[in-house]
Amino acid sequence: MPTVHVFARDHINTDEIIPARHLTTDVEAELAKYAMEDYDKDFVRRVKGGDIIVAGADFGCGSSREHAVWALRGAGVAAVIAPNFARIYYRNSINNGFLALECEGIVEAFRDGDEADLDLQAGTITNTCTGQSLTFVPVPQFALDVQKAGGWLEYMKAHPGAELEGESLDTRSTQAGHGHAGQPQGDEDSKEQAKKEAPHA
Repeated sequence: MPTVHVFARDHINTDEIIPARHLTTDVEAELAKYAMEDYDKDFVRRVKGGDIIVAGADFGCGSSREHAVWALRGAGVAAVIAPNFARIYYRNSINNGFLALECEGIVEAFRDGDEADLDLQAGTITNTCTGQSLTFVPVPQFALDVQKAGGWLEYMKAHPGAELEGESLDTRSTQAGHGHAGQPQGDEDSKEQAKKEAPHA
């Protein structure tokens, strides 16, 4: 069973996931050495292949960098589960075939070091220490296919001209405003709409 590593704080940013000073490579094995370094220096010593990160809301906010996905995957993390994610991190996860699962109440359901049973088909994660089971937002089939292929580029190579009919990523994380997952950008949307409606000089 995978071990769960709990990072309960909201708004964990990409600099904490992989500090900018280490962005001199795109090799996952190298990035993995520094995963979560500015949040927990001992994380890479504890994590094992297939382990799961449970995190607070807006995980992956801040700078856009695929390295934040690569570092965790390189360290052996199989999935990150949080109430919601920063939009760019969520999309980077999908594109790289990495599981970013939205689940309300996930932080309260686990303690650091608990073991979990993750069932993607059933859409559930169970704390095997307490027996508590939670349902996460279903993963679209195409996202599972991308994960199985190893990422978007690999998927498209194997499926030239593939059409994603009837599939969408309509979740809190894809609708989120920058840096505040789950919060619409009302002011910016209003300004943009006002520009469109304004008479031309």
